[in-house]
Amino acid sequence: MFAYTRGEAWVQTIDFFTPVVDDPYDYGQIAAANALSDVYAMGGKPLTALGVLCYPEQTLPPEVLREILRGGQDKMSEAGVSIIGGHSVRDAELKFGYSVTGVVKRRQLLTNAGVRRGDVIVLTKPLGTGILATALKHQKLQATQVRKLTRSMALLNRAASEAAVEFGARAATDVTGYGLIGHAQQMADASGVTLRMFPDRDWFLPSALELAAAGVQPGGLGTNRSFYEPGVDPGDVTDTVRDGLYDPQTSGGLLIAIPARRLETLRAALRRRRVWSVLAGKAVQRGRFAIELRHGA
Repeated sequence: MFAYTRGEAWVQTIDFFTPVVDDPYDYGQIAAANALSDVYAMGGKPLTALGVLCYPEQTLPPEVLREILRGGQDKMSEAGVSIIGGHSVRDAELKFGYSVTGVVKRRQLLTNAGVRRGDVIVLTKPLGTGILATALKHQKLQATQVRKLTRSMALLNRAASEAAVEFGARAATDVTGYGLIGHAQQMADASGVTLRMFPDRDWFLPSALELAAAGVQPGGLGTNRSFYEPGVDPGDVTDTVRDGLYDPQTSGGLLIAIPARRLETLRAALRRRRVWSVLAGKAVQRGRFAIELRHGA
């Protein structure tokens, strides 16, 4: 981030990854939504994007590449973003994404360091995309489950970001590769508070917890758990739900911190914008753990 006027600043980000779904058009859309998410998490407006593509020239048919790029273009157009260029290289493994540049008003800039004791935490997309994407790779998802997974990952965080800024959020982050626990812990550490979370099964996409309990888990879930578990008081939350909280997300939702008195106004605004949300927790005085898990609010 760097300033270009007294009241505004540029924000820049980059993200690209291997396919998480089979359909190339959907993959392009998801890659674009995911790349845009960091700008939305900062309360910013994305303006331009540069494509980043690594592709196996000998094995990737041109029509597949065309569909990936079309999916990305359509999602960027939906966001009002201009693709102004990019770069491609030959690689043994397909990877795709974008570098995105946006602008944010300085007084509305959201970081993960602004949470204050007494704030409440709102989550704006259900969890479980890593588990379900792993199940898809093992051909364990039905068509309806694939559609729900794809729809969630391709959904822009724009409406959630606009509502957060409009109704005075203090801090935000997007929930991606470190899972809910990882990103929440980063927020707690940066803000000097403990986040008391109230996870429930309805936080998750359908079948995600059942698949995780059956052993369908991405490798990143175990990595996240090993790294972040020492900072977590597990409380009375079941092992299955706790596993889901470590699930690495692709194009997950926002985690928004807002004063408690503004909670209902924010959630009403999210409903008007057709954004799924749950009250995920609250910020309390910093204790021994960065995260405290408690069953039910």
